[in-house]
Amino acid sequence: MKKLLQIIFLVIIVQGLSFSQVTKTGTTAAKFLSVGIGARANAMGGAFTSVANDASALYWNPAGVASLNDFEAMFTYTSLYKDLDINVNYVAVVLPMGETGNFGVSVTALDFGEMNVTTELYPEGTGEKFSASSYAFGLSYARNITDDFSAGITVKYILEDIFNSSASGVAFDIGTIFRTPFLGINFSSIITNYGSKMQITGEDLLIRYDADPNRQGNNQTTDAYYKTDKFELPLRLQIGLSKDFQFLNEQRLTIAVDAAHPNDNSEYLNIGGELSFLNNLVSLRGGYKGLLLDDNQEGLTLGAGLHYVLGVFAVGFDYSYQEFEFLDYTHSFGVILKF
Repeated sequence: MKKLLQIIFLVIIVQGLSFSQVTKTGTTAAKFLSVGIGARANAMGGAFTSVANDASALYWNPAGVASLNDFEAMFTYTSLYKDLDINVNYVAVVLPMGETGNFGVSVTALDFGEMNVTTELYPEGTGEKFSASSYAFGLSYARNITDDFSAGITVKYILEDIFNSSASGVAFDIGTIFRTPFLGINFSSIITNYGSKMQITGEDLLIRYDADPNRQGNNQTTDAYYKTDKFELPLRLQIGLSKDFQFLNEQRLTIAVDAAHPNDNSEYLNIGGELSFLNNLVSLRGGYKGLLLDDNQEGLTLGAGLHYVLGVFAVGFDYSYQEFEFLDYTHSFGVILKF
């Protein structure tokens, strides 16, 4: 009963937050943290917080790591938007430790590639190059509190840099999964990117400053730095529901839905499904992202996966495709190893 009351209280909080009309779109730092990780989860429309049963749980909901009994390593590559040369790479490792709980480490890297330095006098480029990138390094821990309830936490160090300047911060993800007695439905709740604000600093902000231009004889070339604003991380509260349906012989259908309340946009829903054949050998997936969101730029997601088991060793290959209204499409590829 106590757990049920906690769930109801969380739902009330989410509903209360939904009355806010200010979206604050584009006001957060480290927006790459909102890019979905894992071809399987992306193909299911990002409705994955209550499923979270592979190494990508380190991103979607660390509580899901508690249910993993095998060593898992995952690598994913996502090409964001056609012809823009923006890539997201993700590496994760899960270490099961029995009754002690499970641990995981993950690295997310967003790479923009090299770009030309341009100025007012050289709009086509000065001949110099610069680059920009974003990183998140995560350490996770998850444990089964009871047979039906698990909890997990991730602490992340976040770093963004551009040319000779950078910003950094620390954030936490805290999630739970409750395997309810109601028709075998899983219920999840998670808060992501709760942490410090980020402020960019560096040599690119260095200027020569005259503290009193109306006075003669003072130091007219004092070294100073531009002071930049601090920006919040893309905080998000998310709850999810999912259910597995077993039918025929060695076939499974998973249906999932997630409701999200971000601090830099309006509330929205993600829905998705996964149909697996031949004891999870082949999977077909589909979903839709950003339902009920005004001016939604995302939409249909599709994908497929192949998961092969050979004794104690298993390998999986996943692919996802996602449509965007103005930025064309995104491809994601993933490889997962278990033993």
